[in-house]
Amino acid sequence: MLATILLTLFYFLTPVLIIYLCHKSKTLNKIGAVVLAYSIGLIFGNTGIFPKASLAYKNLLTGRVSLPKAELEQLFSNGIISVNDVSLNHIYSTQDLIMTIVIPIAIPLLLFSLDVKRWLKLAKEAFKSLILAMVSLLIVIFLGYFLFRGYISESWKISGMLVGIYTGGTPNLAAIATALDVNPNTFILTHTYDLVLGAICLLFLLTVAQRLLNTFLPHFHESHKHINLKGLVAESEGVDNYLGMLTKKGVAQLLKALGLSILIFASGGALSLVVPKDAQMVTVILAITTLGLLLSMIKAINNIDKSFQLGMYLIIVFSLVVSSMANLNAMFRIDFLHLFLFVALVVFGSMIIHIILSWIFKVDSDTTIITITALTYSPPFVPVVAGALKNKELIISGITVGILGYAFGNYAGVFIAYLLKGL
Repeated sequence: MLATILLTLFYFLTPVLIIYLCHKSKTLNKIGAVVLAYSIGLIFGNTGIFPKASLAYKNLLTGRVSLPKAELEQLFSNGIISVNDVSLNHIYSTQDLIMTIVIPIAIPLLLFSLDVKRWLKLAKEAFKSLILAMVSLLIVIFLGYFLFRGYISESWKISGMLVGIYTGGTPNLAAIATALDVNPNTFILTHTYDLVLGAICLLFLLTVAQRLLNTFLPHFHESHKHINLKGLVAESEGVDNYLGMLTKKGVAQLLKALGLSILIFASGGALSLVVPKDAQMVTVILAITTLGLLLSMIKAINNIDKSFQLGMYLIIVFSLVVSSMANLNAMFRIDFLHLFLFVALVVFGSMIIHIILSWIFKVDSDTTIITITALTYSPPFVPVVAGALKNKELIISGITVGILGYAFGNYAGVFIAYLLKGL
């Protein structure tokens, strides 16, 4: 019992420390809270702190996160499993419970502050680039699926996750992984490959991409000078600003947002009871995404300060938990070469096809770069790349694409996953 309490405290308090350190250190802030959480979780889960499972327990666990209490007690009383197995089962149960709860609560919090109506009115060129980006992504997803499905277990789930991560970043990836019941090792390995390959892609976008694309794509034209950028710049730059959350007023506001999010979760859970068991989690995720978007249109809810940041805190909690469940010894094996190649195909293939389509449809170079940035790395990276390109006008396009990615990424990822499963 004490170990379970301490583990829960570790999972919920460590992200607070990570956020604080990111606020204090520019270097850590550039690395990002999610990446730091993954790193800490991987170290924590692979240093021998957790008890070792017996072979009997591993065999009994096949295909399940943990054993039910009644079965666990029966097996222990019969001497089939050890005390260590019982302790480890409690740890697995705690991890699974936290993962099951935090994502459905985080999704509405991430959506409450989005002004979808305003974004739909902005950046006509960005919409064209967004459509081209989605076409590019779907081409490589379908190609990769048919190339590697014979080598990768449950490749349809990985395809859905990759659609999610390249439309809305980590929040969508986590939501789709939860909806599709993806194995934690598969989740971590997919995201790890994405982080490594994505870092190479980001370096290209920050350095030579503009000069290279300007040789054959139209140059950027300022088409939104009539729009006041001040508010949009502030909004995008404030995504990682957690200051003020723990003030008396801030806590009161966030408790309202949290309460609404829990009610949405409960509503989604109730709705899932009327569908088959294998479709329940998908129903929950899509229901809470829809309800979160609908409530974001209510001004009083949309104006709740820091609700997005509270949602991101829960995403960091999820990242810490899921990474601590990953087995590094089992992850980096030649068996996973095809998964690495699949992720590489999606990262670089979608970018190359997007650039080719931008040339065909005459989308300017800067909008192409910022669209790739917003979808691949999410809105917080938009001001960084816009600054590197010396073009703050791009923030409009970037935020527009990023916000829409957050909004429809869950639907797209789940739909594509089940479409591929049925083929």
